[in-house]
Amino acid sequence: MSDRIVRSICQRLSLRKPQTDSLEILADVLKQTVLSKDSDITAALEVIRDTYSRVESFEHAFPSLCFELATGVGKTRLMGAFIAYLYLAGKSRHFFLLAPNKTIYDKLITDFTAGTPKYVFKGIAEFAAKPPLIVTGDNYESGIGIRFDANSNSSYGGQGEFFSDVHINIFNVDKINKEEGPRGKPRMKRLQETIGESYYAYLSHLDDLVLLMDEAHRYRASAGASAIDGLKPILGLELTATPKTVGARSVPFRNVIYDYTLGQAMADGFVKEPAVATRKDFDPRSVSEQELERIKLEDAVHYHDHVAVELDRYHHTSGAPKIKPFILVVAVNTADASRLRTFIESEDFFKRRFKGKVAEVHSALRGEESDDATQRLLALETDGRTEIVIHVNKLKEGWDVSNLYTIVPLRASASDILTEQTLGRGLRLPFGKRVSKGGDDDFAAVDRLTVIAHDRFDDIIAKAREPGSIVMKPLEIGEGGDIPGTGSVLVTAPSVAEMIVTGAHPEISGFSEAKPPTFVFRSPEEGKAAEVTLDVIRRYERKLGSAEALRDKDVQKQIADEVRELVQPAQGTLEGVVAAPRINEIVGKVAETVADRIISIPQIVVLPKKHVTFTFEDFDLVSLDTINMRPIDEGLIIEDLRTQARVTLARAPDDPHESHPEDYLVRYLIERNEIDYDAHAALLYKLAGQVVVRVGSYLTDDAEVENVLLRHGRELADFIFAQMMEHYRETVLDEDDYEVRITRGFTLLQAQPMNVIQGLKMRDFQHAVTPLSETRKQVFGAFTKCCYPLQKFDTDPERRLAVTIDRDPSVEKWLKPGRNQFRIDYRSGEAYEPDFVVETDSAMLILEVKAQNELGDPLVKAKAVAATKWCRTATAHVQNGTGKPWTYALIPDDKIIGSSTLAGLVAKFRKS
Repeated sequence: MSDRIVRSICQRLSLRKPQTDSLEILADVLKQTVLSKDSDITAALEVIRDTYSRVESFEHAFPSLCFELATGVGKTRLMGAFIAYLYLAGKSRHFFLLAPNKTIYDKLITDFTAGTPKYVFKGIAEFAAKPPLIVTGDNYESGIGIRFDANSNSSYGGQGEFFSDVHINIFNVDKINKEEGPRGKPRMKRLQETIGESYYAYLSHLDDLVLLMDEAHRYRASAGASAIDGLKPILGLELTATPKTVGARSVPFRNVIYDYTLGQAMADGFVKEPAVATRKDFDPRSVSEQELERIKLEDAVHYHDHVAVELDRYHHTSGAPKIKPFILVVAVNTADASRLRTFIESEDFFKRRFKGKVAEVHSALRGEESDDATQRLLALETDGRTEIVIHVNKLKEGWDVSNLYTIVPLRASASDILTEQTLGRGLRLPFGKRVSKGGDDDFAAVDRLTVIAHDRFDDIIAKAREPGSIVMKPLEIGEGGDIPGTGSVLVTAPSVAEMIVTGAHPEISGFSEAKPPTFVFRSPEEGKAAEVTLDVIRRYERKLGSAEALRDKDVQKQIADEVRELVQPAQGTLEGVVAAPRINEIVGKVAETVADRIISIPQIVVLPKKHVTFTFEDFDLVSLDTINMRPIDEGLIIEDLRTQARVTLARAPDDPHESHPEDYLVRYLIERNEIDYDAHAALLYKLAGQVVVRVGSYLTDDAEVENVLLRHGRELADFIFAQMMEHYRETVLDEDDYEVRITRGFTLLQAQPMNVIQGLKMRDFQHAVTPLSETRKQVFGAFTKCCYPLQKFDTDPERRLAVTIDRDPSVEKWLKPGRNQFRIDYRSGEAYEPDFVVETDSAMLILEVKAQNELGDPLVKAKAVAATKWCRTATAHVQNGTGKPWTYALIPDDKIIGSSTLAGLVAKFRKS
C-alpha cells in the first residue's frame, strides 16, 4: 500500500530523482516508526539510525529529519509530495508550513493555492474536487482553520470538517515568534474567544500536526527554535540547501537524512551550468576601478543580448514559451546601487536604452518605491519590462527565477561569488530541463548562467576547482554511494541459447539457486563442435528470413557440411574425432536451440526511391526587437566552471570583410544542408536585409553595424534560420515511394556485460527493491521465458512489466535488448533501443515504458513514430508477410500494476 502511494505521487507530480528518493526515505522511515504525541523519540531515533546512520540527533523536542536539496531542484514541490503522501497514507490531515521571510511566505501561499500556475498538487486526484484548506498568518483570526466539534452551532459545519479534509497552515516565523506590542504576546498566542484558547495552543493540541520548515537553517536561533517546539508536532520535516546554522560559528545539522548538493544537480542536469566570463586578452589592472565597472556592465549587456537571441531562436525552433532574460547587478551598498541605476539609465550607457527597465532592490527603499521594486521582482518571469535588477544583499532565500542569465558581482571576492546565495538566484531552468544537445544547433546559452567577472576570472576558476566547491560533483564511496566501497566486477551474461550450447554461465552469487539450463553435450570435442556450429549459424543471419528457418532439414545439412570441414582433425591424427552422424545431431540440436531461444529481430533498412524536394515559403521575420547586439572591441571568453569547457562569444578581428552587409549573415546560412543557395538566394537576402535594417536602427554608423554583423554573424544567422524552419516544406513521400531492404533476418544474441557491485547477489525479479531508486544498481534473474538469465532494469516499473510479461501464458520468450542488439533509426545518425522485445504465440511486440510526464516529450514522440513505422515495415516484409505481425506500445509507468495483463496493456497503449 505504502509503495503504491509513493509510486502514484511520484508519477502524478513528475518528481525528479532527488525528490523521489526523499519521498521514498520518508515512507521507509514511517514504516519503521509510529507517529504520535506520546511516542518515545529516543527509541524512534535509534530505529532510524539503524538504517540511516548519519542521523545523530533530531535536534528538536519532536522527531525531525532534514532533507538537503540544492537550490533549483524543487523543495516546494517536495513539500507538496510529503503532504500528499502523509494524507493518502492516513498519517496526518494537519500541516504547518513555516517560512523564514515574507518572500517565501507569499510564494508558498501562491504555490499551495489551487488554480495558480505552479500549484504543487496538480495531478493529485484526491485534491482536485476538494483542495486543501489554506490557512495563513493573515486570515487565521477569522477562525477559518478551526475544526469545531459535532455539537458546534458554527456555520463552518460540524463533524470536525470545514470545506476540506486537509488543513495547511502557512506562516512566516515572525507571526509566531515576535511580539505585536510593547508588552503583549504575539498575536497568534493571544486568546481567541471562539475557541477558548489561542490559535497557537489549538494547533499544539492537534494529535496529527506535521511541521514542514522551508529554508530550515533560518530557525535554529533560540527564540525561533522555542516557538517551533511549542507547536508539539508529531513530525518535523526540514528542507534546506545549506544544513548548518547561520552566523560566524555555524554548526552542521545532525539530523540530515538525505543530501543532494548543487554540484550533483549541475552534473545531473537539473539546473543551469554556471560559467564565468571575461574580455579576451584583457588585463583588469590596466584600467581604473570605475572604468573596469563600466566595461563589466557593457560586456554583461553584450552577453545578455546574445542570450536573448538564443532564447528567441529556441522559441521558434521548439515552440517552447518565449523567455525574456535579465541581468542581475550585485552592488556594494545602497548608495552604490542608486549611483549604478542613474548611470545605467543615462545617455552614457547605451544611449538610455535601459531607461525605465531597471529595478533597484535594497533595504533603504521605502513606500511606493519599495512596493514598485517588489512588484517588478514578482513579475520578472512574466512581463519582460525589467532587463536589469540591481540589489544589495536583499535577494536571499526564496527569490530565484528561471530567466536570470547574467550576473555582475561588483567588487566581490571569488568566495562570495561561488555561493548558493549568488549563483542560486539564477540556476533554475526556464523549461524545467536542459535543452542543449550538442552539435551545430546547440542551445548551450539557454542552459547557462554566466558571471561577468573580469577582475576575478582566474580566482573564480581556481576556487571552483577546489575540493568541496559547489560546482564540483562529489563522488561518494561506500554503501549507497556513487562508487561501492567493495569495488565492482564485470559479470558477463551469455544468452540462454549460448548457455545450453557451450555450458557458459554468469559468475554471480545466487545464480545457481535459480536452476540454470544444463549443458547438453557429452564431451569437450562435442562442445567444440557446438561452438563452431554457432559461428557458422552467425553467417546465416543474412541468408535466412528468420531463425525459424534453422529448423529446416536442408538448412541444417548445409550447416553440418561446413561444421564438419571446420572441425575435422589434422592429417594423421584420430584423437578427438566426432563421428559424422553425431555432427548432424549436434548441428540439429544447436539449430533447434537457437530457434527456440532467440527472437528473430530483422535488420531493416528503409531508403527513398525518389529524390525528396524541399522549399521555404516566403515570409518576414518576427521578434526583430529582441536583437540589440552592440559592437564589441574584444571577444568575451566564457568558461564553464564545472566542466572547464571554454567558448568565445565574438569572432576574431581578422575575419574576412564583405562588400555587402547581408553577406555577413548569408555566408553562415548557406552552410546549412537544408538551404540551396541557388533556389533560395532571394529569400536569404531579403531576411538578412531585415536584420541589417534592425541593427542599423539603433546604431550610429555603418562601422558599428559591420562590427555587430562581423562579431555576431553566426548567432544572427541562427536567429534567421530558426524562423526559416517554421516555413520549411518538403515533398511528402507515400509508403510506395520507399524501398525496404532486410539485411538480416535475425541476429544471434551476444553476451551482455554488466558492471556489478562486488559481492552483490542476484535478486529474484518478482520482488521490489527498497528504496525503489536502488533498482538500477541490482541484477535480476529467476526468469522462465527470458532469452537471458540475467537482466538489469532502469526503474521499478520496468521490473514490474517484466513480471507481467514472464508470467503471461501467451508469451513464448522476451528480452531487454543490449546495446546495438536492436536499433531503430529515428533521426539522422541517432538510433533508438527499445526497453522490451516480446514474442507471443501470435505476435511480436516492442514495448517501451515511460513516466507519465515524459509521454509528451518530442524525443519520446519521435522514437514512437519511428518504432511504429518499423513495425509496419517489419510486418509487411518479414518472410513476405508470413511471419507474426509486429506491434509497438508506449506504456505509462503508472499503468503497470499488479492486475495488469500484457494483452490489456498492449490493447490500450499500442501505437501500431
